[in-house]
Amino acid sequence: MAARKNVHSYRSAAYVQGNTVRKLEPKRVPVRRSPDEVRRPAVNHKVRRNREKALQMDLPYVIMLTIAAVCTLYLCVNYLHLQSSITTRIHTIESLESELETLKTENDALQTNINTSVDLDHVYKVATEELGMVYANKNQILQYDKTESEYVRQNEDIPKH
Repeated sequence: MAARKNVHSYRSAAYVQGNTVRKLEPKRVPVRRSPDEVRRPAVNHKVRRNREKALQMDLPYVIMLTIAAVCTLYLCVNYLHLQSSITTRIHTIESLESELETLKTENDALQTNINTSVDLDHVYKVATEELGMVYANKNQILQYDKTESEYVRQNEDIPKH
């Protein structure tokens, strides 16, 4: 209980002290200095000369600035033109790719239609009866393994057994 009273009294004391007691500050009087006493920072002669040159805009500087601005404007216009050209080409490529995909789909559908429309019995009948073709015998079929490379050259000789 005693600890609570101390905390409470401390708070109230701080509250009263902060609200009612005012500290007086002495009035400040500005000090006047003579023109001789006013100090300016020391400026280097080169720095002062560069500042003066920076403030001057003579004719060659204006001409050079104008040329730089025109070159910059020219480069920006060319950049925008190239960007537009690239965008147009990208859209053209996308449309051509879409057209190619459509043509491939149509081609596959037609190929499937052709493959399903061929009557193999009719082909066999025409080949054997009209053209005189026969199946190969087992002794006419030769099989061989090519181990030199993975692909077959079209004009290469077939090895003899």
